Amino acid sequence: MAIDLFAGAGGLSLGLEQAGFDVVAAVEIDPIHACVHQYNFPQCHVLAQPIEKVSGKDIRTLVGLTSEQSIELVAGGAPCQGFSLIGQRLLDDPRNHLVKEYLRLIKELEPTYFLFENVKGLTAGKHRQFLEELIRSLETLGYRVVQPWQVLNAKFFGVPQSRERLFLMGAKEGEALPHYPVPTTSQPITCGEALGDLPDAELFRELIDSDEVDFIYPQPLGNYGAMLRCLSREAWQWGYQRQWDREKLTNSIRTNHSDRARQRFLETAPGSIEKVSRFLKLSRHGIANTLRAGTDAARGAFTSPRPIHYQFPRCITVREMARLHGFPDWFRLHRTKWHGARQIGNSVPPPLAYAIASAIMAASRYTPQRPNQVLTLGDPQLLKTTMSTASHYWGIEPPIQKRNRRNRDLPAHRSA
Repeated sequence: MAIDLFAGAGGLSLGLEQAGFDVVAAVEIDPIHACVHQYNFPQCHVLAQPIEKVSGKDIRTLVGLTSEQSIELVAGGAPCQGFSLIGQRLLDDPRNHLVKEYLRLIKELEPTYFLFENVKGLTAGKHRQFLEELIRSLETLGYRVVQPWQVLNAKFFGVPQSRERLFLMGAKEGEALPHYPVPTTSQPITCGEALGDLPDAELFRELIDSDEVDFIYPQPLGNYGAMLRCLSREAWQWGYQRQWDREKLTNSIRTNHSDRARQRFLETAPGSIEKVSRFLKLSRHGIANTLRAGTDAARGAFTSPRPIHYQFPRCITVREMARLHGFPDWFRLHRTKWHGARQIGNSVPPPLAYAIASAIMAASRYTPQRPNQVLTLGDPQLLKTTMSTASHYWGIEPPIQKRNRRNRDLPAHRSA
């Protein structure tokens, strides 16, 4: 079994599940993200709380584990932002308190293995000192850290996107150490392969106000499309199958671009940057740039910079972002563009998460088994929450009391 800290909507959780882990608990402070996680992982216990308020005992009690029962893996990507004065420990910087909370839960839960994921920038400049300090702290807790650590690019693991992330992993003293996964693809999946069987969202009037519409899909263009549409049992890997409507296009609410913006998009060459919006125009035969999350309300509520479609004069939809990130079509994000795009941009691409989780599984004492149970996804209302309704659902105070820009809880048509 595995615990996912800083879980977001569940990109890492999905990769862990696909590798054979039962993700029994997830911790996520954002109540909207927590709702989406609950929808997609109905058997997982979600704690929509600040990690500072969660103890190892809380997690064990929630999932029904005694102190003697072992947890195989604790995984998570704690944000770390601090710089230090000379002589000051970087882990003591208040801005890095979330990493200290991650370490605290490793100490309290005592998993056999740990996985720590973060941005590549942690390996350079002043942040390198922080990384070395983090490794020493893990060693002090009784863990061997796999060395040398590696930065992995999702494009080499079946994702049509260049996205580099640092992964630290290790095991308790006396346990077998995992090995970093080797690239699974020498020729990256292209944007055309990823998006070619999806229709132009602007053909459907229903998608002006809704994020879903009935749609009969054509044949997929290749193995990637077939995998994300789950057309075979093997596409589910070692994870649970879900009951879902295969004849529905989801997470595809339209964007109301101005005519001037559309003309600029048409005039922009594939693979280049549009001069006003500064958005990348995708190339049918290339891969996507790193999909980013934008900012949350506390930092200005700036929308994710979604790329321009290689064929249509518009920014790509959230579903198209999900395809470029490796999320299968049954996986749902929040219905709004702002929250949905942010959930993708903040997540680990599931195929990359699957690759590294499989390496940990291979080192463990367990052999993954395909479950026979088919899960029913959660209440669709979980995909439509505002900050206030999501907080009410979890019985907590809204973590963000005021938006710095217009209220993004409501679907809006934003002109580029």
